[in-house]
Amino acid sequence: MTELGQRLRQERESKGLSLEDLQKLTKIQKRYLLGIEEGNYEVMPGKFYVRAFIKQYCEAIGLDTDAIFEEYKSDIPSTQTEDMPQQLSRVRSRKEIPQHTKGVSKAYDYLPTVLVVAGVVVVGIIIWVIAQNIVSDKNKEQANQEAPNSEVQQSNTQEETNETTAKNDNSKSEDEQSAADKKEQEKEKAEKEKAAKEKAEKEKAEKEKAEKEKKDSGKQEYKEVQKTGRSATYALSGTDAFNLEVTSTQADTWLDVKNGKGNAFFSSILKKGETKEFDLTKETEARVNIGYSPGVELKVNGKAVDLPFDSSKQVRQVVTIQYQPAEAQ
Repeated sequence: MTELGQRLRQERESKGLSLEDLQKLTKIQKRYLLGIEEGNYEVMPGKFYVRAFIKQYCEAIGLDTDAIFEEYKSDIPSTQTEDMPQQLSRVRSRKEIPQHTKGVSKAYDYLPTVLVVAGVVVVGIIIWVIAQNIVSDKNKEQANQEAPNSEVQQSNTQEETNETTAKNDNSKSEDEQSAADKKEQEKEKAEKEKAAKEKAEKEKAEKEKAEKEKKDSGKQEYKEVQKTGRSATYALSGTDAFNLEVTSTQADTWLDVKNGKGNAFFSSILKKGETKEFDLTKETEARVNIGYSPGVELKVNGKAVDLPFDSSKQVRQVVTIQYQPAEAQ
């Protein structure tokens, strides 16, 4: 194992990430990630992919790619143009065609005769099947006409007996069914009342939240302070609340949220379609480290805010938000 591979594995394990988690984040096959950690670059498709995969590995676990490439440049192969194997023609000359195929062409001369014989055989089989079906239908019709009337009478008697039994069973179960229906109606009524109560409470809570957000949004100010590298700092003011929402809509991403003292609120994988909410009202600063920014959405006090950089150009982004409550201003 190289020093670089050992460094990357230690950093990955400190984040609580397995190779399977890293494979989901980077879309790089697990065997290539293992090859990077073990320094076994022979498993890679080419030297260009070695550097590209190492860069994606570093970005996914939150390491500075430029610093890693400079520190471990002796462990990372330089990019070289690799020759592509020449394509070999798949067209063979007529001289290369095996001589035994000549016998096949002679067999085609007898094909019309074989097809005619097969057609005659198939027609004969169809005629025989039709004749057998006609004879079978006549035999069934004759058997039905000769059936004794006693079977019809016996069938009628059995039907009458079944109807009488069914009537008796119905009369016995009417009372039971009525009680069951009443119980079911009471249950449905209780469920409807419960659902209506829950809906009213939910609508009330949403209305109060919307009014609060509307009130805060009129005063809230979120402005950029500075940008450098992949990091940016913003100032949040004019509000007495600091609620942060982070949502990943496209893929899994590494998310690390800390306060100004370095205490972590969340440090793990944010799954695709998952949203994490943080109440940071008591904090004066929050640092949000996003490992894979495409598709990540930020909301401050319910209001969407843009990421500082173009996610197609800057995959990993760090956003620091400095908060000053309105009452302290």
